[in-house]
Amino acid sequence: MHKDIRLHGQMGDQIEFFVMVAGTEAYQHFFFNIVQDDDNLRIFSAGNEFMLSPEGIRHQGNGGYFCEYMFGMDQPSSDLFKPEIINRLVMYGARSDNETGRVSFSDLTSGRETFDTIFLDGNTVCNYFFFVHSSQMLSRKLKSQQEDLVKRIGKVLKRSESIGLGLDDTIVSEVFPLLKDATSQLFIIKLINHKHREYLDMFRQLYFDNKNIADEDFDRLARFAAKNKIDSYQQERMRIDVMYRHPLNKRVVDEYRNILLACNRTGEISTVHNARLTRLKTLSVRNKIPGALLHTLDEMLNKGCNLVNYAEQEYLASTREVLEGIFLREKDIESHIDHEDMLKLIRAKKSAMENSDNSFDRLMIDAGKKCDEKIRDGADPSLLADLSYVITYLDRFDTVANLVNQLAFMQNVRVTVNMLQEVLEHKAAFDRLRKSCFRELFIRELLENVYLGRFGRRKVVALKKGLAGIEAGTSSIEELHRTLTQIDQEEYILIVLLEHIPDRIRSFYSKFDIKETQEALRREFTEELKAKKRISSDIPDHLFTETILIIKKESMYLHTLLPTIVSECNLLLREDFLENSGLDRFYVEELERDYFEKNGLDLEDLYQIRKGLN
Repeated sequence: MHKDIRLHGQMGDQIEFFVMVAGTEAYQHFFFNIVQDDDNLRIFSAGNEFMLSPEGIRHQGNGGYFCEYMFGMDQPSSDLFKPEIINRLVMYGARSDNETGRVSFSDLTSGRETFDTIFLDGNTVCNYFFFVHSSQMLSRKLKSQQEDLVKRIGKVLKRSESIGLGLDDTIVSEVFPLLKDATSQLFIIKLINHKHREYLDMFRQLYFDNKNIADEDFDRLARFAAKNKIDSYQQERMRIDVMYRHPLNKRVVDEYRNILLACNRTGEISTVHNARLTRLKTLSVRNKIPGALLHTLDEMLNKGCNLVNYAEQEYLASTREVLEGIFLREKDIESHIDHEDMLKLIRAKKSAMENSDNSFDRLMIDAGKKCDEKIRDGADPSLLADLSYVITYLDRFDTVANLVNQLAFMQNVRVTVNMLQEVLEHKAAFDRLRKSCFRELFIRELLENVYLGRFGRRKVVALKKGLAGIEAGTSSIEELHRTLTQIDQEEYILIVLLEHIPDRIRSFYSKFDIKETQEALRREFTEELKAKKRISSDIPDHLFTETILIIKKESMYLHTLLPTIVSECNLLLREDFLENSGLDRFYVEELERDYFEKNGLDLEDLYQIRKGLN
């Protein structure tokens, strides 16, 4: 069983040291002396020496130093791609070949370092130095001793959590048995910059309270740093490391790191990986995770990676991002779908519908299959909750979009009170996502659509005002239903009139400006259409008048304007008529098609005219 001796002291006004010597015969040997004139501490064994002075350290013999990696520290690629390696280990006289990754050793192991360099290149707060005395090693060259030490204790030193926790007893108990030499002695010198430690502890306590630092607290930290001459770079290193180690931050950042490592191995960032990275960036903003953490990883690990050639539509990329977030819960990362996520998915679905792109639906199907498979393999069934939430809202979107688009663009669409009640409930759900969300998703763009006809516009506006009135308590669903039904009936009558008015009216409409003639014709057409069972009540005066007006405008366009538009390619004249005539664009385009076909004109010329205006 080994025994150990400890020596504790301070070098200068900032550096605290602990010297530990472990071995079966540790008490039977001198291992240090103090040079009082120079205030130096010398730790030694046969062939090894370690000197502590107010300026720094000097060493010769075997050994090296180790410390816990701080977040963002430069790491050799061999360490970077192994998440289990959490500590830095440097052996004296060791050199690494960047191309092969192999480490070679030499007998040139002596050197010196200032404390500033030690705490800059290594850990800001705590660093360990070590050497080993062994009768079995004394006769061997230093490079051979170093290579043997790495093989025996290197793996443990690079992976031990005890180093970061400062558990000196555990470090000794983990390392000493690996020497497998009853005569050996393990020398460990622990150096602590206690001013840095105070700053780090202060920052940790303040940050861990609420993941934020108040201005007055930050000023207090700045005053402490200035008083103790802690440079700004070291302050930043400590702050970033503390923020990374917050449990909520660490899970997100570690997953981001793992994804980047996977991308680095393949040399590219796939669409799925890109979605996960984007999702984690979104979560980092929501969870107040400093952007510097992810930016640091990007700098370290994203070098040389290229996005795959497939340029995915933005709405599909955002869909992947949100859906991949559902499965981050398996990594103990809180990534529930919030209102902003749901809006992203709804807008993505809307874009996919507008582009006739079924890729969105395939992504949803794939997410459902993936969820089922994971639950089948033992994942938490609550994984399904977010996906169910998404599907429910997308079903809401389908229901409302279908009804509103039918009202806007289809003729004689009948709605029921129950349908309007459902729309009202869906509107409340959408507006919970964001104020006026319903209007933005279903109304605003429709009213800006140049192909929205007069009756479609009236129905959409009536729906918008009616729902608002119901919510305000100034109207009712029944009243909205009556309004929409009335508009639908008027639309139907106008369509019937335009289909059945005789050709003589289209050719000789001028004499129908006389009110008595119009009234006589209205009665005549009413009886005729009733007999054909196309209508059941009298034709309203305003609809008959509107029909005559439409025929006049139609005749003027076909006989006067359209020939000029075609012959002169006068696109502005056509657009002026469409904007000011009040005729629906669909209706005018049908007139144009008939005109071109009857006159044997090339329809391609018509498409070019429309293309120039649309």
